[in-house]
Amino acid sequence: MWFRNLRAYRMTRGLELTAEQLEEQLSKRLFRPCTPAQPLAVGWVPALGEGSEVLVHAADGRFLLCLRREEKILPASVVRDLLKERVEGIEAQQGRKVYRKEKLALKDEVIQDCLPRAFSRHGELRLLIDPQARWVFVDTASAPRAEEALNLLREGIGTFPVVPPQTVHAPSAAMSGWLTNASLPEEFMLRDECELRDLGEQAAIVRCRGVELLSDEIRQHIQGGMQVVRVSLGWKEQLTFVLGDDLCLRRMKFADALVKENDELMDEDRLARLDADFALMAPALTALQDRLIALFGGEDDA
Repeated sequence: MWFRNLRAYRMTRGLELTAEQLEEQLSKRLFRPCTPAQPLAVGWVPALGEGSEVLVHAADGRFLLCLRREEKILPASVVRDLLKERVEGIEAQQGRKVYRKEKLALKDEVIQDCLPRAFSRHGELRLLIDPQARWVFVDTASAPRAEEALNLLREGIGTFPVVPPQTVHAPSAAMSGWLTNASLPEEFMLRDECELRDLGEQAAIVRCRGVELLSDEIRQHIQGGMQVVRVSLGWKEQLTFVLGDDLCLRRMKFADALVKENDELMDEDRLARLDADFALMAPALTALQDRLIALFGGEDDA
């Protein structure tokens, strides 16, 4: 339930759907496991998991969705070796050269033959929609995975215009200023991890972990032309995370006091516990995202 990563998207217009209407639309694309010859399957499952039946969990005007993904695992080396065997067999038996176009067709045949015996990798990805604040949060550090979920959502409801937020000030420049000037914004605290990059031709990277981020060593790297592209922070003693220059939050961890606040519901009703956790997490994520955008000068509407 508690998000571990956060990719935020700004809704460019309101979502004029109730939870019931959204439920009806998403039910057209339920998750169904891969068939023997199918390499990938994605679809919606109940937002709160086992014991729940609704695809859209609604609370305080916010919606929680869950996308399930199954992907067949075919190692490239296996496909390559089997393809090589087939090509060599044809060339030996028929005494002719197998060219690129035929190789591509043979590769497809190899993949189709292997799929029924391939192992599957499963995963779930949750989305939080806050229509009033016009934010969509996806629990992933991967931009392609987030876009896959958003595209499936668009397929279900027809249109869903969202964009990654763009800020007035470049996050990397602002984060570099925090470390060089020891001027961390109010409500935040530095932790012990950062990544610096040379944005010039050398493209050098320095990764630091378990160090004092306000040290002279870090400051010298920045003054030498490197910029901070990731930094670990704490916020309001509620959660810790690694903030990237793409505004993605990675390795989020909510404070134990917050996570355990609803422990008394654990043995009584699992779904009630998840609903209560969602009620705690959702407004915290919205408040944090709004605060981060403000740190970088607000959104750039140009």
